[in-house]
Amino acid sequence: MTRSRHKSGVDPVARSRARRRAMQAVYAWQISGGDVRQVIAQFAHEQAHEVADLEYFEDLVRGVLQHRSELDQALQQYLDRDVEQVDPIERAVLRIAAYEMKHRIDVPYRVIINEALETAKRFGSEHGHTYVNGVLDHAAAEWRAIEANAARTK
Repeated sequence: MTRSRHKSGVDPVARSRARRRAMQAVYAWQISGGDVRQVIAQFAHEQAHEVADLEYFEDLVRGVLQHRSELDQALQQYLDRDVEQVDPIERAVLRIAAYEMKHRIDVPYRVIINEALETAKRFGSEHGHTYVNGVLDHAAAEWRAIEANAARTK
């Protein structure tokens, strides 16, 4: 059985697995505060067995950790509490999605939001995905305004 690839050459299943694993790695880092290399090494081994996009996984984890202050500051205006008070799962999901929206312009914002919601539904609290959706919808309207406006007019 062969998996379908997007016309860009991206395997959406492998990318989705990379995002889920990245969320787990960012979550672990948030809890333990470990070194980024150790966090990546810990999760990359498991990642390889899942046929995930290892390069994308590493970009997400390194990007979130490297740009955490910028991402948290950008997200803060859409939150109803301090970013550190957001549930750790939802915080990891929001940070990854914020990184993708700001630094991975090659990924459509709708894909980013959908993947974030699926991850939040799978790992987060019962209604955590609705919180994530509200935050990311507002963020996308500003951060990806041209793309979001074009999608609304179709």
